[in-house]
Amino acid sequence: GNDFVLKDGWRMYHGKSIPGFPVHPHRGFETVTVVRKGMVDHSDSMGGAGRYGHGDVQWMTAGKGIQHAEMFPLLNQESSNPLELFQIWLNLPRKSKFVEPHYSMLWKEQIPVKIFMDQDKRETRVEIVAGSLEGSKSPDPAPNSWAADPENEVAIWYIQMEAEASWILPPASKGINRTFYFFEGDQLMINQTAVQVDHGIDLEAHQPVELTNGAREGRFLLLQGRPIQEPVANYGPFVMNTMEEIQETYQDYQKSQFGGWPWPRPDMVHPAEKGRFALHPDGREQFPPKIL
Repeated sequence: GNDFVLKDGWRMYHGKSIPGFPVHPHRGFETVTVVRKGMVDHSDSMGGAGRYGHGDVQWMTAGKGIQHAEMFPLLNQESSNPLELFQIWLNLPRKSKFVEPHYSMLWKEQIPVKIFMDQDKRETRVEIVAGSLEGSKSPDPAPNSWAADPENEVAIWYIQMEAEASWILPPASKGINRTFYFFEGDQLMINQTAVQVDHGIDLEAHQPVELTNGAREGRFLLLQGRPIQEPVANYGPFVMNTMEEIQETYQDYQKSQFGGWPWPRPDMVHPAEKGRFALHPDGREQFPPKIL
């Protein structure tokens, strides 16, 4: 793949022979991969692997260094294989940048959903990937995550609003950063200010916000958290506190390859007949819970 390039708050890069992100390293932060459509095949330098999608979330702590590949298997041989995902980069504080790498699965079946109806019975649906909302709490994030401390008020909410639905976005504490991404729909009223689709909006987190959707179903991503209040230096796939640490990270990677690559391909794809699963470095294999 190529180095990430920031454009309007979004980043993307590509594989060559198979769609996806071939093997690449990370250090010093976390990735939270929210897959809405399609499947992702994960493989990493710890020997971990998995397949997840259609509402699942993978939470990976790069910590002191990991290599991984995220490929998009073409499982449907008869028609197209659409993919929609968001990958959120969540920084780690200095004290946690060299923790052991870790990844966990938040299966779709485990992610709580809150439904709100306005006075005209129009629905707003909120999936709580991280954080809490009116008594509903997300699954636990990775143990060394900035999100693991509730005082940091990290939230990742995937929001769908029916046409012309209204909802009051509840406030967070003062000092919390809150950004609202409007990625599908036509128009949204935010406290009587019109916002068009394909915009990100920085909100005053400590104030309640009235949201009124336009004439089409709207889809949104809310991201919030307390700033870490430390210097940030990032280059390519590494996020540290200083550029000297970035240079040291490149040297470490050249020497150690962050544990090497135990898989036969840099763009590893799992067998087509495999369903959703997670194979952890200790050999545990995990599957989505069965809903009775």
